[in-house]
Amino acid sequence: MATLEEKGQTVSSERLKEFLREMLLIRRFEEKVEERFRAGELPGFLHVAIGQEAVAVGVCRALEEGDVIASTHRAHGHTIAKGTHPNEVMAELYGKVEGCSHGYGGSMHLYDVERGNMGANAVVGGGLPAIVGAALAFKLRGEPRVAVAFFGDGATNIGTFHEALNLAQLWQVPALFVCENNKYAESTPAKQHLPITDLTKRAEAFGMTSMGIDGQNVEEVFDATKKALKHAREGKGPVFVVADCCRLTGHYVGDPQVYRPKEEVRQLRETQDPIENLRRRLELSDDEWNEMDAEATRLAEESVEFAKAGTDPKPED
Repeated sequence: MATLEEKGQTVSSERLKEFLREMLLIRRFEEKVEERFRAGELPGFLHVAIGQEAVAVGVCRALEEGDVIASTHRAHGHTIAKGTHPNEVMAELYGKVEGCSHGYGGSMHLYDVERGNMGANAVVGGGLPAIVGAALAFKLRGEPRVAVAFFGDGATNIGTFHEALNLAQLWQVPALFVCENNKYAESTPAKQHLPITDLTKRAEAFGMTSMGIDGQNVEEVFDATKKALKHAREGKGPVFVVADCCRLTGHYVGDPQVYRPKEEVRQLRETQDPIENLRRRLELSDDEWNEMDAEATRLAEESVEFAKAGTDPKPED
């Protein structure tokens, strides 16, 4: 099995600041979403990706025009990073016509086909077959585009995961499979559902090129994704990327997390927060950080105002 390695700094400090702004926007947006959910304003279940922002931003910022993604039930960050305005995402969560799925999808079904988002999926691993199909279409049409699937470590146990990777490798389609390995399949620790610790070995059965990266480091995610995309775009076949990351919240809002050691989340927040770590690395002044934070907070608050002023779908629709 071939492997791709990615080392060394290639992203400028100014660009890393752009990444930080987007990661912070996603964080403040999801914190606002959680607040409004707890206030009883949003229907259904809610899953936030607080702590996993570096994967969404690092991958989506590496994409080129025409590339597409498919997401998971934890899709707000992917959707914003792929270019959907926070107003449209929030309006969707409120079930408004102005939402990216016109109010029909909600949190777990965020679609924005015009911006290359083939949709979030409440079915674990549900986006994988669609991404293989999109990648096959790109290959048959001779289009230099890549299709990217996001999914969690738990999805690597699903039959569709193996079927999708098998066909992708067999057909040598331009696809990128991004496993957000946060070490939990909903409430099940990895040691209770995975027979292996190195998930890149999942690709061995298919002879697929793979790489393991630090999903808390947005620069490493970006660099690795650029290299994987180049590999796929040049017709060398799909790539399986395992991004080790940390979910700093429960599986869903309200999750009591009785399956986690009590001190785990606190320790992870202190040491593995991708936003705080990048802030320290860039050595931002308090003024620069406060300005960045205020802008992200403003956009999150404005998205709520936009959503509340939105239009309810007609009953007959």
